[in-house]
This record gives sequence, structure tokens and C-alpha cells, in this order.
Amino acid sequence: MSFYIIVAIIIKTIYEVTLATQLYDIVEVELQDGRKVTLKPLPIKRLKEFMKVVTKLDTVKDEEEAIDIFIDACAIALKKSLPELADNKEALEEALDVPTIWKIMEVCGGIKLGDPNLIAAAAKMSGTN
Repeated sequence: MSFYIIVAIIIKTIYEVTLATQLYDIVEVELQDGRKVTLKPLPIKRLKEFMKVVTKLDTVKDEEEAIDIFIDACAIALKKSLPELADNKEALEEALDVPTIWKIMEVCGGIKLGDPNLIAAAAKMSGTN
């Protein structure tokens, strides 16, 4: 076999392995209604929509309003995998619990709600540091 053919095979193999490299985690969670859903980071188009909803947290007045915003964000995150659930807010509220909401926010939106840096930034912005 010629040297060039061997090099071409090696380059092709490296290229195929590089293409198959996954840069994010995929997480499967079970919802309160027993459905299982696979979570992964949102594509940029849906992430923009997700972040528009999340930024409404800046103006919340109470916990109920905050939970509604989290549920709306989760609906966006679940729109592709569970569209019938994402389109039905009442059913979505029955299917979600707080730990699952946090996991959806973390995996799909990249927001780690317990992150000390995020907590410190929120405290600084609110003037309670």
C-alpha cells in the first residue's frame, strides 16, 4: 500500500472521529406523569426564545410569577420533544417538579441555578451583597 493511501486513510479516520465528537451531555429525566424525556442543549434559535422568557425574571414580584416564567421556559425547551405537553400549560404544570425544572434550565438553557457565581451576580444586581 502506498504511503499516500495510508495517510489518506488516517486523515479520513481522524476526520470521521472528529465529526462524531459530542460536545454536550444528553440527560434523560422522568416527569411526574411518568413520561421520559431526553434533554440536550437548545439550538441557538430556540435558545434565543428561551432567554427572552428567562430575562423576565428581572421584573418578578412574587414566587408564583417566577414559577410561571420557569414553566414557560421549560415549555420552550420541551417543544420539540414533547410538543403536546409544551402546548398545554396545565398539563406541563402537572408533569414538572422543581428539581426537574432546574435540570431542564441547566441542560437545555445552560443556566445552573445553584451556581455560586450566578447567585453572587444576582445579589450584586439587587444590591443585597
